[in-house]
Amino acid sequence: MKTTNQRAWLLVLPVLLCVSFSALLPLMTVVNYSVQDIISPTQKVFVGMEWFQSVLRDPDLHGALWRQLLFSAAVLAIQIPLGIGVAQLMPATGWRSSLTLVLLAMPLLIPWNVVGTIWQIFSREDIGLLGHVLTRFGIDYNYTAHSVDAWVTVLLMDVWHWTPLVALLCYAGLRAIPDAYYQAARIDGASRWAVFRFIELPKMRGVLMIAVLLRLMDSFMIYTEPFVLTGGGPGNATTFLSQYLTQKAVGQFDLGPAAAFSLVYFLIILLLCFVLYNYMKQIDAKEVTR
Repeated sequence: MKTTNQRAWLLVLPVLLCVSFSALLPLMTVVNYSVQDIISPTQKVFVGMEWFQSVLRDPDLHGALWRQLLFSAAVLAIQIPLGIGVAQLMPATGWRSSLTLVLLAMPLLIPWNVVGTIWQIFSREDIGLLGHVLTRFGIDYNYTAHSVDAWVTVLLMDVWHWTPLVALLCYAGLRAIPDAYYQAARIDGASRWAVFRFIELPKMRGVLMIAVLLRLMDSFMIYTEPFVLTGGGPGNATTFLSQYLTQKAVGQFDLGPAAAFSLVYFLIILLLCFVLYNYMKQIDAKEVTR
Protein backbone atom coordinates (compact mmCIF):
# COMPACT_ATOMS: atom_id res chain seq x y z
CA MET A 1 0.00 0.00 0.00
CA LYS A 2 1.42 3.34 -1.09
CA THR A 3 1.71 5.94 1.68
CA THR A 4 1.30 9.68 1.09
CA ASN A 5 3.97 12.03 2.32
CA GLN A 6 2.21 14.78 4.26
CA ARG A 7 5.33 16.67 5.24
CA ALA A 8 4.70 19.26 2.55
CA TRP A 9 2.01 20.71 4.84
CA LEU A 10 4.84 21.90 7.06
CA LEU A 11 5.61 24.50 4.39
CA VAL A 12 2.13 25.95 4.88
CA LEU A 13 2.48 26.13 8.66
CA PRO A 14 4.30 29.52 8.74
CA VAL A 15 1.54 31.02 6.58
CA LEU A 16 -1.15 29.65 8.89
CA LEU A 17 0.64 31.06 11.91
CA CYS A 18 0.96 34.50 10.29
CA VAL A 19 -2.72 34.50 9.31
CA SER A 20 -3.72 33.43 12.80
CA PHE A 21 -1.69 36.21 14.37
CA SER A 22 -2.66 38.99 11.95
CA ALA A 23 -6.30 38.08 11.24
CA LEU A 24 -7.88 35.54 13.55
CA LEU A 25 -6.71 36.98 16.87
CA PRO A 26 -7.88 40.54 16.07
CA LEU A 27 -11.16 39.07 14.81
CA MET A 28 -11.69 37.25 18.09
CA THR A 29 -10.96 40.48 19.96
CA VAL A 30 -13.60 42.28 17.91
CA VAL A 31 -16.11 39.50 18.59
CA ASN A 32 -15.35 39.81 22.31
CA TYR A 33 -15.88 43.59 22.28
CA SER A 34 -19.12 43.27 20.28
CA VAL A 35 -20.92 41.46 23.11
CA GLN A 36 -19.60 43.55 26.01
CA ASP A 37 -19.95 47.09 27.30
CA ILE A 38 -16.43 48.39 27.84
CA ILE A 39 -16.78 50.68 30.86
CA SER A 40 -13.05 50.90 31.59
CA PRO A 41 -9.95 48.83 30.83
CA THR A 42 -10.77 46.68 33.86
CA GLN A 43 -14.60 46.81 33.83
CA LYS A 44 -16.68 45.02 31.24
CA VAL A 45 -20.35 44.04 31.24
CA PHE A 46 -21.73 41.30 29.02
CA VAL A 47 -24.62 42.70 26.92
CA GLY A 48 -25.17 39.92 24.38
CA MET A 49 -26.72 41.10 21.10
CA GLU A 50 -27.62 44.58 22.37
CA TRP A 51 -24.97 46.37 20.32
CA PHE A 52 -25.96 44.54 17.14
CA GLN A 53 -29.60 45.54 17.62
CA SER A 54 -28.59 49.13 18.34
CA VAL A 55 -26.37 49.37 15.28
CA LEU A 56 -28.88 47.80 12.90
CA ARG A 57 -31.55 50.30 14.01
CA ASP A 58 -29.24 53.30 13.49
CA PRO A 59 -30.58 55.51 10.64
CA ASP A 60 -27.07 56.86 10.03
CA LEU A 61 -25.97 53.31 9.22
CA HIS A 62 -28.83 52.91 6.77
CA GLY A 63 -27.86 56.13 5.02
CA ALA A 64 -24.18 55.15 4.88
CA LEU A 65 -25.11 51.73 3.51
CA TRP A 66 -27.23 53.16 0.70
CA ARG A 67 -24.50 55.65 -0.21
CA GLN A 68 -21.97 52.81 -0.19
CA LEU A 69 -24.11 50.57 -2.40
CA LEU A 70 -24.69 53.40 -4.87
CA PHE A 71 -21.01 54.27 -4.94
CA SER A 72 -19.89 50.65 -5.45
CA ALA A 73 -22.47 50.12 -8.21
CA ALA A 74 -21.27 53.29 -9.97
CA VAL A 75 -17.64 52.19 -9.61
CA LEU A 76 -18.31 48.83 -11.25
CA ALA A 77 -20.57 50.30 -13.95
CA ILE A 78 -17.88 52.80 -14.99
CA GLN A 79 -14.55 51.14 -14.34
CA ILE A 80 -15.19 47.69 -15.83
CA PRO A 81 -16.32 48.88 -19.31
CA LEU A 82 -13.76 51.70 -19.26
CA GLY A 83 -10.96 49.31 -18.29
CA ILE A 84 -11.94 46.95 -21.12
CA GLY A 85 -11.96 49.85 -23.58
CA VAL A 86 -8.55 51.11 -22.47
CA ALA A 87 -7.09 47.58 -22.74
CA GLN A 88 -8.47 47.29 -26.28
CA LEU A 89 -6.72 50.52 -27.30
CA MET A 90 -3.34 49.65 -25.81
CA PRO A 91 -0.54 48.57 -28.20
CA ALA A 92 0.03 44.84 -28.23
CA THR A 93 3.81 44.77 -28.70
CA GLY A 94 6.86 46.99 -28.97
CA TRP A 95 8.18 49.88 -26.93
CA ARG A 96 4.83 51.64 -27.10
CA SER A 97 3.29 48.75 -25.19
CA SER A 98 5.94 48.96 -22.46
CA LEU A 99 5.59 52.74 -22.18
CA THR A 100 1.80 52.50 -22.01
CA LEU A 101 1.97 49.89 -19.25
CA VAL A 102 4.32 52.05 -17.18
CA LEU A 103 2.21 55.19 -17.59
CA LEU A 104 -1.00 53.31 -16.88
CA ALA A 105 0.38 51.81 -13.67
CA MET A 106 1.56 55.13 -12.24
CA PRO A 107 -1.73 56.05 -10.45
CA LEU A 108 -1.65 52.67 -8.70
CA LEU A 109 1.73 53.53 -7.14
CA ILE A 110 0.51 56.73 -5.50
CA PRO A 111 -0.39 56.37 -1.78
CA TRP A 112 -4.08 56.76 -1.01
CA ASN A 113 -3.65 59.84 1.18
CA VAL A 114 -1.62 61.52 -1.58
CA VAL A 115 -4.39 60.72 -4.07
CA GLY A 116 -6.86 62.54 -1.84
CA THR A 117 -4.52 65.52 -1.54
CA ILE A 118 -3.96 65.66 -5.31
CA TRP A 119 -7.68 65.77 -6.00
CA GLN A 120 -8.26 68.21 -3.17
CA ILE A 121 -5.96 70.68 -4.93
CA PHE A 122 -7.12 69.68 -8.42
CA SER A 123 -10.78 70.37 -7.57
CA ARG A 124 -10.34 73.76 -5.90
CA GLU A 125 -11.89 76.58 -7.88
CA ASP A 126 -9.12 79.07 -7.07
CA ILE A 127 -5.96 77.06 -7.85
CA GLY A 128 -7.24 73.71 -9.12
CA LEU A 129 -7.52 72.95 -12.84
CA LEU A 130 -10.84 71.11 -12.61
CA GLY A 131 -12.56 73.62 -10.34
CA HIS A 132 -11.19 76.62 -12.27
CA VAL A 133 -12.25 75.27 -15.69
CA LEU A 134 -15.75 74.38 -14.52
CA THR A 135 -16.15 77.79 -12.91
CA ARG A 136 -14.97 79.55 -16.07
CA PHE A 137 -17.66 77.67 -18.05
CA GLY A 138 -20.30 79.00 -15.67
CA ILE A 139 -20.83 75.76 -13.76
CA ASP A 140 -21.54 76.25 -10.07
CA TYR A 141 -19.06 73.67 -8.81
CA ASN A 142 -17.98 73.49 -5.17
CA TYR A 143 -17.24 70.08 -3.70
CA THR A 144 -16.95 71.51 -0.18
CA ALA A 145 -20.49 72.93 -0.19
CA HIS A 146 -22.56 70.89 -2.65
CA SER A 147 -23.34 67.26 -1.85
CA VAL A 148 -23.66 66.13 -5.47
CA ASP A 149 -20.38 67.81 -6.45
CA ALA A 150 -18.58 66.12 -3.55
CA TRP A 151 -20.01 62.69 -4.39
CA VAL A 152 -19.19 62.98 -8.09
CA THR A 153 -15.67 64.22 -7.29
CA VAL A 154 -15.00 61.22 -5.06
CA LEU A 155 -16.31 58.94 -7.81
CA LEU A 156 -14.09 60.57 -10.45
CA MET A 157 -11.10 60.29 -8.10
CA ASP A 158 -11.72 56.57 -7.63
CA VAL A 159 -12.16 56.06 -11.39
CA TRP A 160 -8.86 57.81 -12.06
CA HIS A 161 -7.07 55.87 -9.35
CA TRP A 162 -8.32 52.32 -9.97
CA THR A 163 -9.39 52.03 -13.61
CA PRO A 164 -5.74 51.26 -14.55
CA LEU A 165 -5.94 48.10 -12.42
CA VAL A 166 -8.94 46.87 -14.42
CA ALA A 167 -7.23 47.85 -17.68
CA LEU A 168 -4.04 45.97 -16.77
CA LEU A 169 -6.00 42.83 -15.88
CA CYS A 170 -7.97 43.01 -19.13
CA TYR A 171 -4.78 43.65 -21.08
CA ALA A 172 -3.23 40.50 -19.59
CA GLY A 173 -6.35 38.54 -20.53
CA LEU A 174 -6.25 39.83 -24.11
CA ARG A 175 -2.58 39.02 -24.54
CA ALA A 176 -3.21 35.45 -23.33
CA ILE A 177 -5.64 34.70 -26.20
CA PRO A 178 -3.92 32.51 -28.84
CA ASP A 179 -3.57 34.14 -32.26
CA ALA A 180 -5.27 31.13 -33.85
CA TYR A 181 -8.65 32.46 -32.72
CA TYR A 182 -8.09 35.76 -34.50
CA GLN A 183 -6.90 33.98 -37.64
CA ALA A 184 -10.06 31.85 -37.70
CA ALA A 185 -12.17 34.99 -37.21
CA ARG A 186 -10.46 36.72 -40.14
CA ILE A 187 -11.04 33.68 -42.35
CA ASP A 188 -14.73 33.66 -41.41
CA GLY A 189 -15.00 37.41 -42.05
CA ALA A 190 -16.10 38.19 -38.48
CA SER A 191 -16.68 41.83 -37.58
CA ARG A 192 -14.75 43.58 -34.82
CA TRP A 193 -17.78 43.40 -32.54
CA ALA A 194 -18.18 39.67 -33.25
CA VAL A 195 -14.51 39.09 -32.36
CA PHE A 196 -14.98 40.93 -29.08
CA ARG A 197 -18.31 39.25 -28.28
CA PHE A 198 -17.44 35.66 -29.08
CA ILE A 199 -13.65 35.50 -28.61
CA GLU A 200 -12.22 38.21 -26.39
CA LEU A 201 -15.02 38.62 -23.85
CA PRO A 202 -15.37 34.87 -23.09
CA LYS A 203 -11.59 34.51 -22.81
CA MET A 204 -11.40 37.49 -20.45
CA ARG A 205 -14.16 36.22 -18.20
CA GLY A 206 -11.71 34.90 -15.61
CA VAL A 207 -9.77 38.16 -15.25
CA LEU A 208 -13.00 40.16 -15.34
CA MET A 209 -14.29 38.12 -12.41
CA ILE A 210 -11.12 38.97 -10.49
CA ALA A 211 -11.43 42.65 -11.45
CA VAL A 212 -15.08 42.85 -10.37
CA LEU A 213 -14.43 41.19 -7.02
CA LEU A 214 -11.35 43.30 -6.30
CA ARG A 215 -13.08 46.54 -7.18
CA LEU A 216 -16.20 45.61 -5.23
CA MET A 217 -14.19 44.86 -2.09
CA ASP A 218 -11.95 47.91 -2.51
CA SER A 219 -14.87 50.27 -3.13
CA PHE A 220 -16.64 48.96 -0.03
CA MET A 221 -13.54 49.64 2.05
CA ILE A 222 -12.73 53.08 0.66
CA TYR A 223 -11.74 55.46 3.43
CA THR A 224 -8.53 57.45 3.03
CA GLU A 225 -9.24 59.22 -0.26
CA PRO A 226 -12.69 60.66 0.60
CA PHE A 227 -11.54 61.40 4.16
CA VAL A 228 -8.68 63.55 2.87
CA LEU A 229 -10.75 65.11 0.08
CA THR A 230 -14.06 65.88 1.80
CA GLY A 231 -13.82 64.56 5.37
CA GLY A 232 -17.09 62.72 4.76
CA GLY A 233 -18.97 65.92 3.95
CA PRO A 234 -20.56 68.18 3.15
CA GLY A 235 -22.97 66.87 5.75
CA ASN A 236 -22.91 63.10 5.28
CA ALA A 237 -22.76 63.13 1.47
CA THR A 238 -19.52 61.13 1.27
CA THR A 239 -19.71 59.36 4.62
CA PHE A 240 -19.46 55.74 3.56
CA LEU A 241 -19.46 52.66 5.78
CA SER A 242 -15.77 52.94 6.61
CA GLN A 243 -16.15 56.55 7.78
CA TYR A 244 -19.20 55.58 9.82
CA LEU A 245 -17.20 52.83 11.52
CA THR A 246 -14.29 55.17 12.22
CA GLN A 247 -16.60 57.76 13.76
CA LYS A 248 -18.02 55.10 16.06
CA ALA A 249 -14.69 53.63 17.10
CA VAL A 250 -12.40 56.68 17.18
CA GLY A 251 -14.62 59.76 17.22
CA GLN A 252 -17.15 58.57 19.81
CA PHE A 253 -14.99 55.79 21.30
CA ASP A 254 -17.99 53.42 21.36
CA LEU A 255 -15.95 50.24 21.15
CA GLY A 256 -18.90 47.91 21.65
CA PRO A 257 -21.13 49.30 18.87
CA ALA A 258 -18.07 49.79 16.63
CA ALA A 259 -17.04 46.15 17.09
CA ALA A 260 -20.60 44.99 16.38
CA PHE A 261 -20.79 47.11 13.25
CA SER A 262 -17.37 45.95 12.04
CA LEU A 263 -18.67 42.37 12.09
CA VAL A 264 -21.81 43.44 10.24
CA TYR A 265 -19.58 45.33 7.80
CA PHE A 266 -17.48 42.21 7.23
CA LEU A 267 -20.57 40.06 6.65
CA ILE A 268 -22.00 42.56 4.16
CA ILE A 269 -18.82 42.50 2.06
CA LEU A 270 -18.59 38.70 2.33
CA LEU A 271 -22.23 38.25 1.31
CA LEU A 272 -22.02 40.60 -1.65
CA CYS A 273 -18.83 38.97 -2.93
CA PHE A 274 -20.36 35.52 -2.49
CA VAL A 275 -23.52 36.45 -4.39
CA LEU A 276 -21.61 38.22 -7.16
CA TYR A 277 -19.11 35.38 -7.53
CA ASN A 278 -21.81 32.73 -7.80
CA TYR A 279 -23.79 34.86 -10.25
CA MET A 280 -20.76 35.24 -12.51
CA LYS A 281 -20.01 31.53 -12.24
CA GLN A 282 -23.57 30.72 -13.34
CA ILE A 283 -23.21 33.00 -16.34
CA ASP A 284 -19.91 31.34 -17.18
CA ALA A 285 -21.49 27.88 -16.95
CA LYS A 286 -24.38 28.90 -19.22
CA GLU A 287 -21.94 30.25 -21.82
CA VAL A 288 -19.94 27.02 -21.77
CA THR A 289 -23.00 24.81 -22.24
CA ARG A 290 -24.25 26.76 -25.25
